[in-house]
Amino acid sequence: QEQLVESGGGLVQPGGSLLLSCAASRVIFRFNTLGWYRQAPGKQRELVASITTYGAADYADAVKGRFTISRDSAKNTVYLQTRILKPEDTAVYYCHALDSTLWGRGTQVTVSS
Repeated sequence: QEQLVESGGGLVQPGGSLLLSCAASRVIFRFNTLGWYRQAPGKQRELVASITTYGAADYADAVKGRFTISRDSAKNTVYLQTRILKPEDTAVYYCHALDSTLWGRGTQVTVSS
């Protein structure tokens, strides 16, 4: 069964860091550009970062220089390292296989003092 499972969210103070993980099934991981999206309350879901099967990464302007996306082929996992977190980064973060309709269930990130 094809699936994406996120983990790593939590409550962190401004300026802190979190490492988000998305475990994918092998076929999904191998053949898809994978992306991290987020959705804050009352706002539309937005693309945060994506990484192709060849490892080319792209970022939303709001997170450039603070977030890093990577993928580990041995673990079929894509990561989002978040740094210098701000209250406006608070959202549910979702993993998505961009060449399919598959989404994960999301992981909550809350940045608050």
